[in-house]
Amino acid sequence: MSAEFYDILQAPKDALTVHRLYSHDVARAHVGVLDVGAGTGCVTVMSVVESRVDVHAVEPARAMRAPLMTRLASLPVALRERVTVHPQMLAEARLTAVADIAVCHNTIACMTPQSRRTLWPALAQALVPGGSLLLQLPPARLPDKETARAFPEQRVGRHEYGGRMVMSADHGRIRTRFEYWVKGREGVLRRHTETFWMWPALRAEIVADLTTYGFVPRPGQVDSSVLAMVLG
Repeated sequence: MSAEFYDILQAPKDALTVHRLYSHDVARAHVGVLDVGAGTGCVTVMSVVESRVDVHAVEPARAMRAPLMTRLASLPVALRERVTVHPQMLAEARLTAVADIAVCHNTIACMTPQSRRTLWPALAQALVPGGSLLLQLPPARLPDKETARAFPEQRVGRHEYGGRMVMSADHGRIRTRFEYWVKGREGVLRRHTETFWMWPALRAEIVADLTTYGFVPRPGQVDSSVLAMVLG
C-alpha cells in the first residue's frame, strides 16, 4: 500500500540520492550489478541506464515488485532485457558470481540482526572476487526522542498527496511510522498509516560481520552514510 505514496512523495528525491551515491561505481561494472532490496526500482533503473551489464533486482515483497515491474515495463526493450527480478530473499535466490557491484540501499536498517547474518554469505556468493559492496548504513543508535519529518505535498490532478515520517525508540528497535493522506476540495479523502521497524548498528559491527565472509574495507570514501567493502 505504501508504494503508492512512496513514488509520489519520496521517490524523486531518493532517485537523486541513488544517482549521487552509486552511479559512478555502477557505470564501471563489467560483470553485473546486484540490487538487494530493490523496492520500487530506483537503484535498478539507475543501474540499467548507467551500465552496460546485466542487472539483478532482488525484491521479495509483492507490494514493492508491482511498481518495480511497472517501471521496468516502461523502459525500452533493450534495457528491460538486461534486468532479472528475483522474487525472494537473496539467500533463497542462490545467485553465484553474477555481479561485481552490489548495492544495498535503504535495506539493511530494516533487517533483523539474524536476517543480516543470513545476507552476508549470500552477498559473498553473488559477487565475483574483487567485487564491491556498497551498503547504506543503518542508524548507529536509537533516537533520543520522537522526531517527525514532513514530505513536500504533491498535486496529482485535483488531489493533493502529503505525508510525514515519525521515528521513535521502542525496546531496542526504531519504530518508523509513515502517515499519508490524500486531500481534495472537500478535505481529507483518504488516510493510510504503515509502520516499519529498524535495527540500529554501528559501522564497526557491520564491518566485523562482513570480514568473516572475506570482505575488506575499500580504500577511499563514497559517502559517510555508505559502507564500501571489497570481496577479497
